[in-house]
Amino acid sequence: MALPELLRALLSAPGPSGYESAPAAVWREAASAFAEVSSDAMGSSVARVRGSRGGPVLAVLGHIDEIGLIVTHVDEKGFLYFRGLGGWRGEVLRGQRVELSTREGRVPGVVAKKGGVRRRKGDKDDKPTEIEDLHIDIGAGDRDEARRLVRLGDTAVIASEPVELPNRRLVSRALDNRLGAYIALEAARLATAGEGPPGDVAAVAAVQEEVGDFAGARTSVFALEPQVALAVDVTDATDMPGGDPKVAGDAGLGQGPVINRGSTINPTVFDLLVEMAEAETIPFSVNVSTGTTNTDMDAVLVSRAGLATGLVSIPTRYIHTPTELVSLDDVEAAARLVAAFARRLEPGLDFSR
Repeated sequence: MALPELLRALLSAPGPSGYESAPAAVWREAASAFAEVSSDAMGSSVARVRGSRGGPVLAVLGHIDEIGLIVTHVDEKGFLYFRGLGGWRGEVLRGQRVELSTREGRVPGVVAKKGGVRRRKGDKDDKPTEIEDLHIDIGAGDRDEARRLVRLGDTAVIASEPVELPNRRLVSRALDNRLGAYIALEAARLATAGEGPPGDVAAVAAVQEEVGDFAGARTSVFALEPQVALAVDVTDATDMPGGDPKVAGDAGLGQGPVINRGSTINPTVFDLLVEMAEAETIPFSVNVSTGTTNTDMDAVLVSRAGLATGLVSIPTRYIHTPTELVSLDDVEAAARLVAAFARRLEPGLDFSR
């Protein structure tokens, strides 16, 4: 299977936290082909497929925002200074090409470190690169020219397009977590096959996960009032140099999705996911969490009076870099797993502990 065009379009659309309108528009257009589509004041999107047999309502959430940059200052020479939207390491940003989204369209630029003098052979630079050491150069001659092109609060993402590698592997920025939003939507579509799901399935493209409070997931689930929910996100692959399965679980590319188990994971949800993976011959691995998962699940879990919640993850290399890398086999398998789980939610299931 080649890279699905919907996933390519989602990955190519710039959408840092709080500024997700471009990928959200792509997602909602695709959803309108088979689901009831809505959005809210936060910018989150919902694609709802109606069930036919009175089963529990399932919400499947993938956050659609990516990490990015936001302009905070323009100096007298026209250089832009910025802060991160989400977690960046300075050494990752240094030397990257970026694309700013402005009211006049997209403006290209490059990230550079102050000083800029080429080091001579034998010189040492042991100081880590910090965000505060960096600026964006858009080629402006002075502050006035720069401010005509860019306003404070405009955002930027890394300028790159998805690249397909051998063995059905994919490199892109924004796999964290356009993958989750894509899988949620694809699972809702797959769940309509045959008799369809017993209960409603609401795929959610949630906003603002990367800036810390899981805001879109929190508000969307509060409004939907589901009986059960799954978050879909990425997790660090451990089949690479420095990967440690003892810490992060056995998560390898091509080994299928990761089903999470632990203190905050509902046991019935976990057991049903494993049951469906085995029934559908979907390969999977298990990761163990002891508390917070640093995903939308952490907010969904405590929605209203508490919610039966699970977490499905995609093994991903080089998270929070422009070269995040996954297996398309794992993406496809995760969508099949979530769809099978949705079709398993017959009336009368008890999720209480």
